[in-house]
Amino acid sequence: MADNHAILSVKGKDHEFGIKSGTLGPDVVDIRKLYANTGMFTYDPGFTSTASCDSALTFIDGEEGVLLHRGYPIGQLAEHSSFMEVSHLLLNGELPTREELDDFTYTITRHTMLHDQLRGFYQGFRRDAHPMAIMCGVVGALSAFYHDSTDISDPEHRKISSHRLIAKMPTIAAMAFKYSSGQPFLYPDNTLSYTGNFLRMTFGVPAEDYVVHPVIERALDRIFILHADHEQNASTSTVRLAGSSGANPFACIAAGIACLWGPAHGGANEAALNMLHEIGHPDRIPEYLARAKDKDDPFRLMGFGHRVYKNYDPRATVMQKTVREVFEALQVSDPVFDVALQLEEMALNDDYFIEKKLFPNVDFYSGVILSAIGFPTTMFTALFALARTVGWVAQWNEMISDPAQRIGRPRQLYTGPTKRDYVPVSER
Repeated sequence: MADNHAILSVKGKDHEFGIKSGTLGPDVVDIRKLYANTGMFTYDPGFTSTASCDSALTFIDGEEGVLLHRGYPIGQLAEHSSFMEVSHLLLNGELPTREELDDFTYTITRHTMLHDQLRGFYQGFRRDAHPMAIMCGVVGALSAFYHDSTDISDPEHRKISSHRLIAKMPTIAAMAFKYSSGQPFLYPDNTLSYTGNFLRMTFGVPAEDYVVHPVIERALDRIFILHADHEQNASTSTVRLAGSSGANPFACIAAGIACLWGPAHGGANEAALNMLHEIGHPDRIPEYLARAKDKDDPFRLMGFGHRVYKNYDPRATVMQKTVREVFEALQVSDPVFDVALQLEEMALNDDYFIEKKLFPNVDFYSGVILSAIGFPTTMFTALFALARTVGWVAQWNEMISDPAQRIGRPRQLYTGPTKRDYVPVSER
């Protein structure tokens, strides 16, 4: 193989393909002319060995446990930054100056209100509707209310719609929570931070002043940062695929929400919390650890290990500290939370889990924290969608701005019947 080419031998004939290199990560073989040159496609179910795009947003090294946003380690961002600052970074490529951050925060804050007619839209859902069902519907409907910013060829339209989506998602999620609990909606309070405003809209009531707890506000802001973007995952790829057709940004983000709703993607923290409830008491942890090691037992430790990270999840390191801060601030006393802390300690010191690199991931901790704050499990994925919106929007903008972008069109390995003639129903 030449330094910048790969040779593929097909039926005795060699074909040469270029190799592309990024700034980090493995090189890729450029197979865009594979079909034209060989009459063949590649076969890659789940696209786990396929680079579907160029991106300068997020880099993951699963083997080393690395997650970078625009080059900045996630641990540093979660420790020192804010969700608004990370949002600006993902959208614009650089950390903002103080003036840029103030201007960006002001813009987002002034877009938090929803069109008043959308209040009536909520009434069309059953009271027990899942918040993700509501968010899919409401976000998809935004294009009917804000069609003044849906010209994707116009950079200013893209900017306005991006700001609107980031700003309105907390209001949409909080209203979904309020609707399911039968409480009146609260309008945004522009004197509060992005995360503080969401907490007030979610847990406040009109008759009382809501005081935002600074520890809880910081913990939730960290959770938002840790979920802001995660490279070309299923929901992000869905947003890009929908966007490649020229669909408006609101429809694309609604598609991302629908994909995220799947339990294999956005529901992992809920599954982890349900597992902790099943264990129930610290005394039962050894029994469940033994079951997790038994290959004939269907039980699995939820919230341990990761599809991408073959080492420690770098986001989990931040959450490990945050769990303890929240528990101390709220003076949490619940066997389930005791189970979480002791299970973490025992698994991290167990040779079996160390050897298999089954470390706690961000989902193990985030579900515990969200539950301690007071969110029901049905809201967990909605909060994930709220945070991931900035990543989706940034990825969508990057894709639309790429002149080489084409409509997504995966191919297939057909395994159905060969050509056959139609037989009239009377002769079958």
